[in-house]
Amino acid sequence: MKKLKALLAISITVTLILLLQTRIGEVPPLGKFLNPVSGFWHNAESKTQPAGENLKLPGLLGKVTIRYDENRIPHIFAENDHDLYYGQGYVTARDRLWQMDIQTRSASGRLAEIIGPKALGNDQYQRRIGMVYGAENTLRGMMKEPVIRTMLEAYTQGVNSYVHQLSPKNYPIEFKLMDYAPEDWKPINCAFLLKLMSETLAGGSSQFAMTNTLKHFGAMATNDLFPAEQFHDDPIIPAGTQWNFRPVEIPKPSPSFIAQMTATLKTIQKQEGIGSNNWAIRGSKTSSGYPILANDPHLNLTLPAIWYQVQLAAPGVNVAGVSIPGAPCIIVGYNQQISWGVTNVDADVLDWYQIKFKDVSRNEYWYNNQWNKVTRRIEVIKVRGGSPVNDTVIYTHHGPVVYETTAQKAKGTHNNVPVGNALRWIAHDESDDLLTFYRLNRGKNYEDYREALSHYTAPAQNFVFASNDNDIAITANGKFPVKFKDQGKYILDGSDPANDWHGWIPAEQNPTVKNPERGFVSSANQTATDKTYPYYLNWDFGNYDRGKRINMLLSQIKQASVDNIRVMQSDNYSTRAEDVLPAMLKYLDPSRMDDLQKSAYELLKNWDKRFDVNAMGATIFSNWWDKFYQLTWNDEYQDSKTLLKYPSFDRTEKLLLKEPNSHWFDNTLTPGKENCEDILRRSFNLTVAKLNSKLGRPGKNWEWGMVKITHIDHLASLTGFGTGNFSIGGTNDVINALKNGSGPSWRMVVQMGPRVKGYGVFPGGESGNPGSFYYDDMFKTWRDGKLNELLFLQSPTENSARIKSTLTLSAK
Repeated sequence: MKKLKALLAISITVTLILLLQTRIGEVPPLGKFLNPVSGFWHNAESKTQPAGENLKLPGLLGKVTIRYDENRIPHIFAENDHDLYYGQGYVTARDRLWQMDIQTRSASGRLAEIIGPKALGNDQYQRRIGMVYGAENTLRGMMKEPVIRTMLEAYTQGVNSYVHQLSPKNYPIEFKLMDYAPEDWKPINCAFLLKLMSETLAGGSSQFAMTNTLKHFGAMATNDLFPAEQFHDDPIIPAGTQWNFRPVEIPKPSPSFIAQMTATLKTIQKQEGIGSNNWAIRGSKTSSGYPILANDPHLNLTLPAIWYQVQLAAPGVNVAGVSIPGAPCIIVGYNQQISWGVTNVDADVLDWYQIKFKDVSRNEYWYNNQWNKVTRRIEVIKVRGGSPVNDTVIYTHHGPVVYETTAQKAKGTHNNVPVGNALRWIAHDESDDLLTFYRLNRGKNYEDYREALSHYTAPAQNFVFASNDNDIAITANGKFPVKFKDQGKYILDGSDPANDWHGWIPAEQNPTVKNPERGFVSSANQTATDKTYPYYLNWDFGNYDRGKRINMLLSQIKQASVDNIRVMQSDNYSTRAEDVLPAMLKYLDPSRMDDLQKSAYELLKNWDKRFDVNAMGATIFSNWWDKFYQLTWNDEYQDSKTLLKYPSFDRTEKLLLKEPNSHWFDNTLTPGKENCEDILRRSFNLTVAKLNSKLGRPGKNWEWGMVKITHIDHLASLTGFGTGNFSIGGTNDVINALKNGSGPSWRMVVQMGPRVKGYGVFPGGESGNPGSFYYDDMFKTWRDGKLNELLFLQSPTENSARIKSTLTLSAK
């Protein structure tokens, strides 16, 4: 019996050891993860860092001095460009290696290698839309430019110097949780990150939904619901700006497009975004007499933070701001002479084409009245715990065929022919976007700014600019195809050459303005220009609300200071509520209300139209508008079996203010005929009843910060590694456009002058390690609407009480 017990104990022990060292499904080997020597315990970091550290690394040409301030932000000083970007790669990897790895895996369709079959769909989609193909083309373009080649190779060397130092016990905690090892960095990974930004900011499309909408409602109704011009408009380039150039020839609409738009027979969706803000004010409107520039790009917020703050200094360059973890240079920032920032243009640089194949072999497709050969690219997707999946992607001259449909009836016959949807996307083209940032980092004046922008392709950005020469400017910049009006609003006939892109708008003819009379420039993702601009950029821009509010505040400012601008970046006043709420309230009759409805009515009537954290009026208005929108449109849309495009806020607002008896207000599911008043009253009553049922009587629970639950998740949605829920003001149509986990990913204000001063913060910290004090040490500052004064050292030996440690790198 004793022997049996002993054998049983040994057996259980061996089994436990094996289980602890074995991955079970998505669960990592717990023995490795819990190991007190090499497991997650090893990832805890002390807030106090060594005062000095010296490392000898292979590949350096000289000495690199990296001085860390109180927020653990590195200030890198090198003796040459190679060592500067080597140092940037090294310190970025030291802080953000897992983030760099997972984002490039996501962009390149390689998540299934570490996650398993459940990530296969993501990987196939990324391969099929041509992310790898586009990154290869971009890398080829970057490697043609000697300074960019040097920069990429040095950055890669720096990353790999850190990777090669690591042993399993030093791996970032996410590698341990997911049970995989970091791999060598490659220059193409930097290109993948650029493609990821293009996908995030210029990878959405409403063409499928718009095509379905056209078939469902017909051309007349679709044109009514989705007009080319917005009801409200306040363009980025001030209306009336003169275009002092002769435009290239504008193409005529194709016959197939005209046929599509004159038809009367009825027959991954782009969302209304919350965008970004930037502006610059001339010295004549500031207290210092020098320009002030502000920028807060809005993105999906994550931990680790989207941006990595850094200063880069070497002969010919001294620049500070934020970079993308995994790519060299400063993307948004300033130097001693200039500053710049970005917002998304939302230009139409992604089009879908319907392709008709000759037969089921799909070896040829019909284009320009003849059969043309396709090419094929085999994408091999490795799958953890399974066999590799080979996905063959067909390429036409338009680009990859992302979706293949079994068949459609050939015209005039009973035969079926295979069809597909090919993607023409600017992100597929050869480009050298990093050269723009390399030049901006070293820019000295307006001429340098304009030259730098001439190298930029995608994603198209509104580049705002300010200089110590008292110049300000803004340019809607990117590589824009020459298109006929509304080309790409719907899926295009891929057989018709007239639907192809027709060359490019010359870079010098991109919309721009310098030193306008009003004394400021700004953008908030709204329409780029007025109707006089000769080229078509898009029909579907962001709403004008934030832009109008920014321009109104800047028009009133006479002696702007950094603090004025800081407060302005957190402004919660709703232009949208200002425009529509009075009209909504006039349709309500308080004498017909019960006590609860009267209470809600009075809260709305007395509300200051600010989406502040304690505002109950904001909660009622937001929910009322959403219900009003649903009751206006759902009856027309709910019987469709296909994805349709819903009308914009702007179009709905025009119905409310100008067309109260429009047939669109009539509920087709009821025998009566409703108008705007009927829909508003019903939606108000339903809103109040729902809030009462969910939150109780008006009080603390009705405050906007309580209702609008906000949180910042870990990049891999790992529980406990995010912020958890917190209360904060803001919403999508105010300057402080913070809602649903998206918002200002970096707030920056730069005061130009003899000694340039920068202020900024992002919601997180420099470290990507959840076990570090510096993982989220700047979150509270960001949440409270404050900014850190940014340390901008002029030499590696400059004295500053804010410097807490120094890392010296030298050649091995």
